Amino acid sequence: MKKLFSAVLLTSVFTVFSIECFAATKYISIGTGAITGVYYPAGGAICRLLNRGRKEHGIRCSVESTGGSVSNLNAIRNGAVDFGIVQSDWQYHAYNGTGFFADQKPFKELRSVFSLYTETFAIAVLEKSGIKKFDDILGKRVNFGPQGSGMYATMEVLLELKGWKKQDFAATTYLQPSEQPRALCDEKIDVMIYASGNPNGVLQEATQSCKVRIIPIDSETVEKLIQKNSFYVKAVIPGGMYAGNPANIETFGVKAAVVTSDKASAEVVYNMTKAVFENFDNFKTLHPVFSSLKKEEMVKEGNSALMHPGAARYLKEVKIVKD
Repeated sequence: MKKLFSAVLLTSVFTVFSIECFAATKYISIGTGAITGVYYPAGGAICRLLNRGRKEHGIRCSVESTGGSVSNLNAIRNGAVDFGIVQSDWQYHAYNGTGFFADQKPFKELRSVFSLYTETFAIAVLEKSGIKKFDDILGKRVNFGPQGSGMYATMEVLLELKGWKKQDFAATTYLQPSEQPRALCDEKIDVMIYASGNPNGVLQEATQSCKVRIIPIDSETVEKLIQKNSFYVKAVIPGGMYAGNPANIETFGVKAAVVTSDKASAEVVYNMTKAVFENFDNFKTLHPVFSSLKKEEMVKEGNSALMHPGAARYLKEVKIVKD
């Protein structure tokens, strides 16, 4: 009887302990992008570093594959995810209720955590297509990327800037990044649009699977774009990074950034920021696009929304941000 009582007592204690541990764990999610893109492994790298310290802070981080920047911003607004990786331009528009978000009220509850790398806007075409410059894509079959993605929204900005309409193309498609290289090489589309850090798997697959040229965007278009939208920057895709493209490719870009809302726990945001910045050398090895990151730039560039107090607290402690 004593043995039975002891066994029941032990089981009860273990059950209560397990429930308390489960209740104490804070589960958070980061909205990213397609699995074949850079956002997904970038979110995974952040979660990996944060989860290493879960015994101390009790936070468990997971990554969700999503449609990209616009989807992530809407998901944060709706409470479907806690954090998201987004392009700096769509962070700006969501915060101010402009551009793609003009039909929604300004998302003033949006908060920045830190920015990451520069994303370049790339236009890939078959070498034999005869397409050599940006204006040559008129009348062609162009893939805008999935609706809800930053690249799709950026194409709409470019169309407005150039005075073009979708009807000016032979066809417009909205394929996922993972579908685009095959569609281009199989000649189902003429133009593939992709925005990401470099190197990335999508452009690598396209350029290694068939003869693909990444075309530049003319300086006049880039300068007009930056003049109207200060969150864009001039950018270069390095020559030799992708097969068959030995020369530097002039284009424009935005910053990828981690954002959340003012509802996010200051402790959670503090520990996420700490996990990345205290393990910075390790973080830079977790994906090739991180290799050139600088702490100061991650705080100063690409963050349109107010900084979350949890991030500010850590960054002030280590003197990256001044009081």
